[in-house]
Amino acid sequence: MPHTIPMIEVSGLSKTFVLHNQGGVRLPVFDGVDFTVAAGECVVLGGASGAGKSTFMRTLYGNYLASAGRVLIRHDGAPVDITAATPRKILEIRRRTLGYVSQFLRVIPRVPTVEIVKEPMLASGVAEVQADRRARTLLARLNLPESLWSLPPATFSGGEQQRVNLAHGFAMEYPILLLDEPTASLDADNRRVVIELIEEAKARGAAIVGIFHDTAVRDRVATRIFDVTLYKAAA
Repeated sequence: MPHTIPMIEVSGLSKTFVLHNQGGVRLPVFDGVDFTVAAGECVVLGGASGAGKSTFMRTLYGNYLASAGRVLIRHDGAPVDITAATPRKILEIRRRTLGYVSQFLRVIPRVPTVEIVKEPMLASGVAEVQADRRARTLLARLNLPESLWSLPPATFSGGEQQRVNLAHGFAMEYPILLLDEPTASLDADNRRVVIELIEEAKARGAAIVGIFHDTAVRDRVATRIFDVTLYKAAA
């Protein structure tokens, strides 16, 4: 069940891209977004392709600089404005509070899969034995063959890479999770596993924001839908 504690509080958030190499052309994406996510909620971003869902999510994560407004993330019991935080603070928040699963696996080449999954846990101080156990449990749940665990994922199929990505993203029990099309390359069995992982995260009180084009998955996990197109900026 959702709790009343707001984990994400967005107010007046706007984003416009400025193309400096094309004479300063401005591409407005969204404007004046107000948005709150409580602990235990999974809020799914709605709207057609191109509506700005991924841009909105990357702005929540601090990858994109907001043009206006603020994004308060509850970190260590207090709200921190991502839009005004230092790079060092943002990295600290990502290490302990704010997890992100994108559509694509981006990792250092030649690092074995199991080490990739362990990395966020080790970085936050989890013991090696515990991190290794958790990594192997997740890879097994996501049906990645054990013969691949010691190999770098560069030559894996798209679906295999996505499962590594998911294991990496769910390795830490982050208080806040951002999920950008986490089931895009998965078969039905692994989509069910992802649904289980999301439901488990909700049950422990994680606040989740997700983009899901798979309507069956979306309908299973969504607490509510937030329509980004309502805040579409005028061109």
